[in-house]
Amino acid sequence: MSRTLRTEASLIPNRRLVLSGLGLLLAARPSLAEPTTLSPEDQQAVARVVGYLQSLTTEQGHFVQTTARGGQSEGMFYLQRPGRARFDYDPPSGLIIASDGREVTVVDHRLKTMHVYPLSATPLGLFLARDIRLDRGVSITQVDRSAGGLTIVARDSRKGARGQIALNFAESPLTLTGWALTDARGGTVDLKLSGLAGAEAHDADFFKLSDPRKTRYEPQSAANGPR
Repeated sequence: MSRTLRTEASLIPNRRLVLSGLGLLLAARPSLAEPTTLSPEDQQAVARVVGYLQSLTTEQGHFVQTTARGGQSEGMFYLQRPGRARFDYDPPSGLIIASDGREVTVVDHRLKTMHVYPLSATPLGLFLARDIRLDRGVSITQVDRSAGGLTIVARDSRKGARGQIALNFAESPLTLTGWALTDARGGTVDLKLSGLAGAEAHDADFFKLSDPRKTRYEPQSAANGPR
């Protein structure tokens, strides 16, 4: 049932954004083995981000995703650290991505497909770990400040790797508001988060997805009321 993550990710842009985006998001700190040109002020800002991400436990929010070609989709994001997360794309997408703490399952109800990957083999494994490690293969190239906001730009530091992610935060209090992924060709996919806040914990079954060929599709986003 499983294929390589890279192969699957190339098939559905939405899936690629979520898995790759979170992976880089969680690696938002220079590799400890590499020299850094960040100023002490910038390093302090990055340390704040690290502490903030580690503090996230049970959260939910609304996301709007815009692709490089202008296509737009939206849905709800649920986080229940450690181990669990879920992205519900609104109809007509039919796409759901969820981690139950052991595996990441990607279900497409329109195509009636289901793919399962070990959590440890996906970028989500870094974010959902009990103790987040942000020193693996990613370097920060820029820290920008604006009125009421903070942006951290990170790039994969592996030789020959290209592309970057810009992580956006609101200040006072520090809150993740989204990220923008730029690939090697310069195409950017933007995801904006709104209303990210603490929420009641979901039952473990909420993060376990069923085979779409055997179950009826009932979007979760519609049950959350106005955003």
